[in-house]
Amino acid sequence: MKPAAIVLAAGESRRMGRPKAYLPFRGGTFLSTLADTLGTFCSPVVAVFGSDGERLAEQAPAGVVAVVNHNYKLGMLTSLQVGLATLGEIRTPVLFTLVDHPAVRRETVAALVADDSLITIPRHLGKRGHPVRLAASLAREFLAEPVSSKVRDLIDRNAAAIRYLDVDDAAIHDDVDDPGLYQALLAREAAAL
Repeated sequence: MKPAAIVLAAGESRRMGRPKAYLPFRGGTFLSTLADTLGTFCSPVVAVFGSDGERLAEQAPAGVVAVVNHNYKLGMLTSLQVGLATLGEIRTPVLFTLVDHPAVRRETVAALVADDSLITIPRHLGKRGHPVRLAASLAREFLAEPVSSKVRDLIDRNAAAIRYLDVDDAAIHDDVDDPGLYQALLAREAAAL
């Protein structure tokens, strides 16, 4: 069975000024590009929206399971939990990523999927990034956490179980939060052609 993938897109995109999930990218959008990359290896691909969630969920690309986190203001863990709950009984690993990391390479996702650690985090030049792979047992733990917890705290609590996967993929660090960073991403893409 393929692992599941969850794309977290619940933020308000205040600094960007428009929803990051639907920013144009590689002939599609951030979300459609990520869904295509993840969908090669993962099923289902779930996108979790928050701010203006119903409207944004209606625009989700075909094949993406779009859900809304009405409690998104309580933090990223609540969005991850909504995505995990959508999966029903969690029997496979789960990859999760932020929607503003659209350029992650297929090779990175393939390497994460192939790993069997409790937690697998890609690392480039000594810095960790996304997507993060959770074993099914740990994904179930995340689902059971109180909403006051933070994703980073849960990962750090299991630090001894983390496998850092060194990848040649700077895109694992992308954090496209404002128009300047978006333009820098587009310039990097253009230079790579």
